[in-house]
Amino acid sequence: MRDLAPETIVDQRYQIVSRIGSGGMADVYCAQDLQLGRKVALKLLYRRFAEDEEFVERFRREASSAAGLQHANVVGVYDRGEWDGTYYIAMEYLEGQSLKQLITERGPLPSLEAIDVAEQILRAARFAHRRGVIHRDIKPHNVIIDEEGRAKVTDFGIARAGASDMTETGSIMGTAQYLSPEQAQGHSVSARSDLYAIGIVLYEMLAGRVPFDGESAVTIALKQVSEAPVPPSAYNPSVLPELDAIVLRALAKDPEARFADAEEFIAALEGVRAQLALMPAGQSTAAFGAIAGPVTDPTALAAAGVPVEEPLEAPPDGRPPEGDEQHRRRRWPWIAAVLGVLAALAAVFLILGPLSTNKVAVPNVVGTQLTVGKAILENRGFKVQVTTVVSDQQRDKILRQDPQPNTKAKEGATVSLTVSGGPGQATVPSVDGLTQAQARRKLEAAGFKVTVSREASDTIPSGTVTRTAPPGGTQIDKGSTVTLFISSGPQRVTVPSVVGQSQDSASAELANVGLKVSIVQQESTQTPGTVLSQDPGAGSLAGRGSTVTLTVARQPQQVTVPNTVGQSESSALSALADAGLTPIVGATQPVTDQARDGKVVAQEPGGGKAKRGARVTITVGKFTPPPTTPTTPTP
Repeated sequence: MRDLAPETIVDQRYQIVSRIGSGGMADVYCAQDLQLGRKVALKLLYRRFAEDEEFVERFRREASSAAGLQHANVVGVYDRGEWDGTYYIAMEYLEGQSLKQLITERGPLPSLEAIDVAEQILRAARFAHRRGVIHRDIKPHNVIIDEEGRAKVTDFGIARAGASDMTETGSIMGTAQYLSPEQAQGHSVSARSDLYAIGIVLYEMLAGRVPFDGESAVTIALKQVSEAPVPPSAYNPSVLPELDAIVLRALAKDPEARFADAEEFIAALEGVRAQLALMPAGQSTAAFGAIAGPVTDPTALAAAGVPVEEPLEAPPDGRPPEGDEQHRRRRWPWIAAVLGVLAALAAVFLILGPLSTNKVAVPNVVGTQLTVGKAILENRGFKVQVTTVVSDQQRDKILRQDPQPNTKAKEGATVSLTVSGGPGQATVPSVDGLTQAQARRKLEAAGFKVTVSREASDTIPSGTVTRTAPPGGTQIDKGSTVTLFISSGPQRVTVPSVVGQSQDSASAELANVGLKVSIVQQESTQTPGTVLSQDPGAGSLAGRGSTVTLTVARQPQQVTVPNTVGQSESSALSALADAGLTPIVGATQPVTDQARDGKVVAQEPGGGKAKRGARVTITVGKFTPPPTTPTTPTP
């Protein structure tokens, strides 16, 4: 598409202000909504996509889904339409910069700031996933940070429609640095594919770089599938081991090994946020060290809180300084006090033994996932013992620990963890063909939670279950959520205008948009086969697979019989044929008038109405001289 000049008005509503930039599938402009008086971000598709009917249909469908996502961390979609041979989306306009620009300018972000941004992205993903919308292309380029530090994710749902830089099942198309392994292999995606991408974004915020890079998209995709990521702390030592563990879990190759959902991911980050909040400002992740230097060093004593007086300078004559004895007497009680403290510490050391100084606080891992809690404990030097119990809590969630959180234990001691094994498993019942209410009751009776999503179907009636995720027959944990997909009926398409076209042309155009055709003929003076009218009318919406009735012109069945008497034989034959009749020369009739020779002298029927194609018999005159009367001579 050509670059639009300022003041250009798109679709009689959006006035271009300036060009913001371009992406893999569209140019983006800042525009003024002339109806509502607000700024919008106007995304106009490249023409190569606008000419792809399959792409445009996906784009319309996904844009409609995205328009329903109203959330503080999702860039809102206001409108979509068609203009000047392409398609556009009007979205919420934000003053700010992309997260990619922020990382490029600043490098690695502080851990607390990275956690805050990641949690906002996860809240957006959680909201969309609960409504059946998967982003498929989360990356820092699609995250806008506004002037108040709020993160907003753009292109939710629209990503599925994209071509060269998006992902569809069976092909590799995405931004390779942020593709999940299943996307890189062309497999189907799920909400956990988005969580993988968010893990990559968090990694980049912490390390200032992505975990996998290469010279080509294929090279990077292969690394996503087979290569283990280096922990972010390898590039940024300030990253806590607990935060390393969270990132690495999000980047698990197997989707089942990642966080179950955005909610669990957020909970893990909140645990690290709380830990960071307790650390004094400027403190490293290492434990506090002992005070340096011998305890008799004045600097060390002062640092320990012991009052120390400066020594007096000796006079030049070498005599003791005036008041020296008094000074020593004043200083002695403090020295005695310090020595007393040291003696007490020595006694404690002898009684308790040297290992008592190696006790450390046991971190609180109750409520975290087993992989995260285990990593936290092992990074602090503890061994871990796990006991699994049946519980209504989420599988692998840590329920209890022994020793208790924040108590002291020796380094290398064993911490016993009681972990939820889930409530047990059950089989997802088959509910295909049931109504929404029937299916919900059946699933809930089997011990599952239910969410509902709608999808178009050309074959399944509206309001009827099309499928479930996971599908019927799958063994999953009781209490897990099963998504119920309900048919919204055939996908609705816009009926094109075909009046005035030939029957064949109109039928082909309607079939191309997924509509069937029924033909009704009507007598007309127009060319036979011409479409006279259509129902539904042009521009209306109809379900894909529904029928459009075309009224098509046909020749009248009753025609007027022209009277050809007096015309030449050839003229009469032509006139009768042109009228839709079948002329037949029945016989000739002698005529004595030479002017009537070769002319029609009789016709049957001679006029009125007759069925098209009916026979009309004409009689043609043939000149025959009259007989000569003999003359009698005059006597």
